[in-house]
Amino acid sequence: MTVVAVVGAGRMGAAMVGRLRAADVGVVVYNRTRDKATAVATRHGASVAATAREAVAAADIVLVSLADDDALREAYSGDDGVLAGLRPDVVICETSTVAPETIRELEPMVAEQGGRLLDAPVSGSVPLVERGELSVMVGGDPAALEVARPVLDQLAKAVFHLGDVGAGATMKLVVNGVVHALNVAVSEALVLAERAGLDRAATYEVLASSAVAAPYVHYKSDAFLRPDDAPVAFSLDLVAKDQVLIGALAESVGASMPQAEATRDLVAAAVAAGFGDADMSAVAPFLRR
Repeated sequence: MTVVAVVGAGRMGAAMVGRLRAADVGVVVYNRTRDKATAVATRHGASVAATAREAVAAADIVLVSLADDDALREAYSGDDGVLAGLRPDVVICETSTVAPETIRELEPMVAEQGGRLLDAPVSGSVPLVERGELSVMVGGDPAALEVARPVLDQLAKAVFHLGDVGAGATMKLVVNGVVHALNVAVSEALVLAERAGLDRAATYEVLASSAVAAPYVHYKSDAFLRPDDAPVAFSLDLVAKDQVLIGALAESVGASMPQAEATRDLVAAAVAAGFGDADMSAVAPFLRR
């Protein structure tokens, strides 16, 4: 039986564990905070590893889902890191949202250990993981992708191969630029409608039936309509992190992105006002203030 190591038991990593275990895939979980890994493993019937090295050493496929570039570098390095446990021909699917340069920096280190690194960030929220409806954007060796595909197919409705390592990370920032802009646009639209005397739920129903009715608008309805009750699917401080990465990518390739700059500034203001731990839809409550 294929064994998958999941490194990172945050919201997305935990949801991946649950989805894979529901498909009877063997899973071993590692998280820097062991209690979090234990809770996820107990809930879904997975195993727990004491270190990233131990998790990777037991696996055929590795899924890494971490918050940012620094966390990624830390997880890969050291005597107990991902690289230390890597066996020849094991495929690592790097699902974290990080800078393309970070992925390109890690790829030769993985290759030196005989492993294969796929740059494979995902688009979608926790509910989409649970339904196996993510989109996966892959950069790297097509042959390695075919090895990992049976695992990715459990999580995703679509897997796109986009080119060499780094292409997936680039595409993820492109996608998130649109998603974060849409998040701000929906937030502003709701506040505008409410201030003008329209009912929030009725406004949202119209938006969800209009030309702007992207999947994001549909699956975020509870968060926008009942912000005090909806769980955090993707926190606003992670949006702020993404916006910095998008800005750096735009600068590196000479792309003008005035809307992205406006989104970055608004999100930064909301985080500074104490909304960083809230769901990304908290842009609307911030604007209501």
